[in-house]
Amino acid sequence: MKKLVSLFGGFLAAILFVLPFQEGIAGVVIEQAVKDRDGNASNVFLYFSDYQLRTDHPEGGLSTIMDLKDDRLIMIDHRSRSYVDMKFSQWQEEVSKRLKKESPGIKPKARKIVVKRAGESAVINGFQTEKIQIWADGELMEENWVTRDVDMREFEKVMEKVAQGLSKEFRSDTKEGQEIYEKLKPYGFPILVKDYAITYGLGPVNVLEVKKIERKDLKEDIFLPPPDYRRVIPEVPKK
Repeated sequence: MKKLVSLFGGFLAAILFVLPFQEGIAGVVIEQAVKDRDGNASNVFLYFSDYQLRTDHPEGGLSTIMDLKDDRLIMIDHRSRSYVDMKFSQWQEEVSKRLKKESPGIKPKARKIVVKRAGESAVINGFQTEKIQIWADGELMEENWVTRDVDMREFEKVMEKVAQGLSKEFRSDTKEGQEIYEKLKPYGFPILVKDYAITYGLGPVNVLEVKKIERKDLKEDIFLPPPDYRRVIPEVPKK
């Protein structure tokens, strides 16, 4: 349980469009290549449909599903063929408590965030992109190669619902990330993200690259756990 919650938390922090099926629902599929702060590379597949979001991490054998309408969070461990099914509001409450316990009374220093065009363009994976830089207190922390080639309103709708669904307490812990997202959104959707903060300015590290985006009718069961998997009941933390 702790492993699944931790990995899902990382996804949020780290936390990014076909033939119809009769039982299908309209959606968007994004294929990404991501790299964590230790340099480990992996593929991630994201599925969006209205109020539902699913992410698959094939290398880690993990999937997460959010149903914002029903306040539901499902974390699937394919290796053990098991899953946790809980309220999304309950999950964020547990994460907020853990953050308080790990850093009692400590709040990150607010930094001045500036997002601006760099005057460069490039074609990446078939997308026409332009380079947007993100500065924090005068230091270059990130560059995003963004595109307007695709209509990402479906993605933005889901992400806005995610932000609205988070408690005020939880949102305060990710305030800077939300500010960057809102300031970057008018320029387009990130296809390639280079992080300078990881190397302390010595050079950028590619942390996210979108390989493919497609609109696709999704089967309804893609937002459900496999029927032959075992449900695990999470332990209630002791007071």
